[in-house]
Amino acid sequence: MSVSNQDLDPDSTTDEDITTAKEELIKKCEEMWKDLEEYQNKLSLIGPETLTGSNAQLSLLIMQVKCLTAELSQWQKETPEILPLNEEVLVTLGKEEFQKLRHDLELVLSTIQSKNEKLKEDLEREQQWLDEQQQIFESLIALHNELKHQIVTESRSIRTFKELKTKLHDVKEYKEKLLVTLSEFLEDHFPLPDSNVKKKRKNTQESNIQLITLHEMLEILLNRLFDVPHDPYVKISDSFWPPYIELLLRNGIALRHPEDPSRIRLEAFHQ
Repeated sequence: MSVSNQDLDPDSTTDEDITTAKEELIKKCEEMWKDLEEYQNKLSLIGPETLTGSNAQLSLLIMQVKCLTAELSQWQKETPEILPLNEEVLVTLGKEEFQKLRHDLELVLSTIQSKNEKLKEDLEREQQWLDEQQQIFESLIALHNELKHQIVTESRSIRTFKELKTKLHDVKEYKEKLLVTLSEFLEDHFPLPDSNVKKKRKNTQESNIQLITLHEMLEILLNRLFDVPHDPYVKISDSFWPPYIELLLRNGIALRHPEDPSRIRLEAFHQ
């Protein structure tokens, strides 16, 4: 039952409103009376049943029937009480209904506000999770781009390395060819001194020394230059033929030590 502000105002209550309220109450009472008559008819239709079992159970059932019959008789004797339909009663009923409705609405409002707060917290938590996932996604994208760039760079580096390796192999082959050609050239044009030259040595001890070729002298100087770059000088031994030493010094291929004339080094043409 809902009552508006106009219904709660005593001055606004009319005879028509009172009549309508009275008819509604009478209608409700008639409905309740019909329900009682229906229950009575159902009880009258139930005939006596043959009970089986102990005497105690039978006595208990008989007592229950008597109680129900007495209660039904009492309800049949009572007359429904009709509430007085004056303005004060209607206003009181309206206020009670309004207070009840207000209380129910306040409970609903409190429940909705509580749910909204929970939904707000859930939304904030989900938004925070979404932001974290977005940051992770952006980090993964950046990492992917970086790795992609590294792969491209490494691919270029690998290609460049292969090219350099191929060039280095070509250079080594060319070096070997040059060394072979140089060796053949030195052997043809700068051979070891013959026996007539050896006989011109002053004593027998010098004639027993095994001389080395110009190619071997250059190899010793070259190995010393690259193996010990901070001290590339080589001590002149008796196996070095003096004309070849002079040849290297005059043509700027070898240099004497500024403080020790018995040591020479190969000119660093690669620097």
